[in-house]
Amino acid sequence: MTLQNRVDPFGHLIATPARGTLMGNRGILHDDQREIRRTYAHQNWVTCALSFKDRKRPLMAPRCYTELFFLDEATSFAAGHRPCATCRRKNFKAFLTAWQTAHGGPDEGRTLPQTIDRALHKARINRRQKVTFDAPLADLPDGTIITDGDTPLLIWQGGLHRWSFDGFTSLETSLSGTVTVLTPEPLIPVFRHGYCPEVHASVEKSVV
Repeated sequence: MTLQNRVDPFGHLIATPARGTLMGNRGILHDDQREIRRTYAHQNWVTCALSFKDRKRPLMAPRCYTELFFLDEATSFAAGHRPCATCRRKNFKAFLTAWQTAHGGPDEGRTLPQTIDRALHKARINRRQKVTFDAPLADLPDGTIITDGDTPLLIWQGGLHRWSFDGFTSLETSLSGTVTVLTPEPLIPVFRHGYCPEVHASVEKSVV
């Protein structure tokens, strides 16, 4: 049975046999029949390693969090997730450092992760709809995912790469000017200040 637990850059949960390189968590989203019933259950959306300390668990077990899967880290960021503090500790610490450089310290009465989750939640979803913003293409850093309407496109090393659940292919036509950005707006300065998202190996193959 193909479960509805693959996430695209729009944040949609899709049923597809394509495999991901990272897992994610938004809380318990499924019922006892493993059907998706909600988009999220809390604000701390995280991206996790596929394996950690040999822990094993059945997918979408009753009353356990819904395991989500992403093509790569750039995809997870576009969907609104950030690194897990437990299983991706190195990435998490690097992300906190870049966030603090870009945005400053935590809000009063909150930890820095709580501040980040609150800011990201406002920037990623509103009334169950994906939040986007417009920006000049030339100003966006590597790792950002934009869209030309229906198709997500990754910005990487001077080129654009068409996203799919199986990987990336080089975009044959060029874009310029102002574009619609899927990666939540607070993450753009984080990328500019030193955090470079991990991307799927197919990106290197698609570079021409």
